Amino acid sequence: MVTYCTLHAAQRFNLFENKSIDMKTVMLFGILNGVSIGLLNLSLGFNSIGFYQMTKLAIIPFTVLLETLFLKKQFSRKIKFSLFLLLIGVGIASITDLQLNFVGTILSLLAIITTCIGQILTNTIQKKLNVSSTQLLYQSAPFQAAILFVSGPVVDQCLTKKNVFAHKYTPIVLAFIILSCIISVSVNFSTFLVIGKTSPVTYQVLGHLKTCLVLGFGYTLLHDPFTERNIIGILVAIFGMGLYSYFCTQENKKKQSGDLPLGSQTKDKDGAPLFGGKNMVHEEKDSHEVKKSAKDSLV
Repeated sequence: MVTYCTLHAAQRFNLFENKSIDMKTVMLFGILNGVSIGLLNLSLGFNSIGFYQMTKLAIIPFTVLLETLFLKKQFSRKIKFSLFLLLIGVGIASITDLQLNFVGTILSLLAIITTCIGQILTNTIQKKLNVSSTQLLYQSAPFQAAILFVSGPVVDQCLTKKNVFAHKYTPIVLAFIILSCIISVSVNFSTFLVIGKTSPVTYQVLGHLKTCLVLGFGYTLLHDPFTERNIIGILVAIFGMGLYSYFCTQENKKKQSGDLPLGSQTKDKDGAPLFGGKNMVHEEKDSHEVKKSAKDSLV
């Protein structure tokens, strides 16, 4: 809700232009993202830290699988190899124990599925409907907030036998809640921006860089235990990230120079209609053509 209010204020000051999006699309998208947040938190609550890290690692290959099957996007062997190195490195550095339980496993699977679909849609909606990350976040944030506000207290009550509204909120607790909300505005904005400008897979790669930084800063600032295994894992992960960045850059250069067949470029841009609904607009290089195409073909 703080994210929505912040963007609403920014829109009132003409910092960005609001753009209407099909209500069914934005509502389902917002609810899906809200459910994803809840399931990730539940997965962390029901599983060990090690299994939760495995859940996060599984998001990349599952995203690649979904984009390949449903969006017909092609990933080269070099890209797949670099992602494999990244996952191996993060796994070595962060996974310590793997305690399994049935409920936790089901929650993790649901979290993986909803997170992958949500991130793919974040990218697809922005490109197909020609909306910015700010416009999409502004439209969907109320629905994310609504689903969490309705379901959160109920789930909390079932799991902890305590009412979240009956908790005694001291000034320190309120201060940290406000600080968390302020930080979340930038997190939400950067998430939509990165996914929209790059891809869901690239966003996940960036997320695993965060994991490596957390481990590194934990050692340097908080003097957390740091073993040779952590060091090796982080180095392998960073090497994998470097390869991923390099291969992506090389492939983008080939696309721009026309080395790749036209069919493979079209596959990247074309996908299934969003929620069975509207005619979409393909991105063009010439900004004049974009505006003209948008006026003629958007419903």
